[in-house]
Amino acid sequence: MNVNDTEVIFSILAKEGYERTEDIEKADVIMANTCSVRDNAEQRIWGRVEQFNVHKRARGAVVGILGCMAERLKDALLDTGKVDIVAGPDAYRSLPRLLADVSEGHPQINVILSREETYGDINPVRIDKNGVSAFISIMRGCNNVCSYCVVPYTRGVERSRDYHTIVREACDCVEKGYKEITLLGQNVDSYLFEDVNFAKLLAMVAEISPSVRVRFSTSHPKDISDEVIETMAAYPNICHHIHFPVQSGNDRILEKMRRRYNREWYLNRIAKIREVMPDCGISTDVIVGFCSETEEEFRDTLSLFEEVGFDSAFMFYYSERPGTLAARNYPDDVSLEDKTRRLNELIALQNRLSLESNRRDVGKEFEVLVEGPSKKGQGQICGRASNNKMCVWADSTHKAGDYVKVKVTDCTSATLLCELV
Repeated sequence: MNVNDTEVIFSILAKEGYERTEDIEKADVIMANTCSVRDNAEQRIWGRVEQFNVHKRARGAVVGILGCMAERLKDALLDTGKVDIVAGPDAYRSLPRLLADVSEGHPQINVILSREETYGDINPVRIDKNGVSAFISIMRGCNNVCSYCVVPYTRGVERSRDYHTIVREACDCVEKGYKEITLLGQNVDSYLFEDVNFAKLLAMVAEISPSVRVRFSTSHPKDISDEVIETMAAYPNICHHIHFPVQSGNDRILEKMRRRYNREWYLNRIAKIREVMPDCGISTDVIVGFCSETEEEFRDTLSLFEEVGFDSAFMFYYSERPGTLAARNYPDDVSLEDKTRRLNELIALQNRLSLESNRRDVGKEFEVLVEGPSKKGQGQICGRASNNKMCVWADSTHKAGDYVKVKVTDCTSATLLCELV
């Protein structure tokens, strides 16, 4: 989402004559587009503010902090005296004016949240140098208000973008040669504009070009419909991968998190996905050590992981976000020692599950979209299969954007090792 927001920002500033530079030493304006989901992300930005201040002092560079952290910590950022512009996620259109009004000792701020802003009329300046993957935001904000999550407070209420503008942007990406489009939303399954729901939107985008892959993120277990799952199965160019955050395997904790589904509901949705698309890759998000979580309740998360057998997972221990329902109502009473131990145990389990999942693919053939050279080097390139698994193979003839057929010969827990077919 921040990549897509940054592309919108580049488009807005380009119309005012600003040009992007990769060399910070040459930059007149230095901005960071930020995330507040976890404390670690914010701590990194405080470090960046200090780095940017070196350029501010040396040559008067204008420093801006944008996005969720700007929305949440506006006063603290301005109080440093090291930030000239603070702009929230719905204030990017005002950046040219804010930049024009900045002067010594007079920082500029706009953190007004909107109920209408979707940036639907702005054609983003794509920053994928390979021209392979494009991100398209289909909605902004979130109405779920999970008790641990700061997003509704930093990105505002949910609003769906006009599907005409989404399809137009997707057509533009296809014309520019992009081979993969990812539709983005905090909860894509609740997309609704006029009579077009997410399943219909998926079909519209998939029908633009059968040679362009379509992905999406993120699904909410309480909202994903049979229609969405069946639409995915009906179109060969809609990738068979769903990121499906579970957050906990215990019903009491799920209720305390305000996730609005229980373990049985989640497992039933998994069963439906696998009934319709047996080859569908499934990944998840999970939080361990949430307020008052007991050891037995954590074991429920472990058992759910075993039962589902996720292909991969983003795993974190709970970090309290100021202003959320959990921070206001529940003590953060699981010790850091217990959180860390539980997280490490879950990571070890998921590493095993990922390896088992990848081993089941050995001997299979996949069509892969080449992303570029592998980090391994040695004449190898990499790309993802439809199920979102990373494939690596030796290749001196193909380039980013090509589709190739590969056969899996071996694997690690993170990668399918392949050969060209």
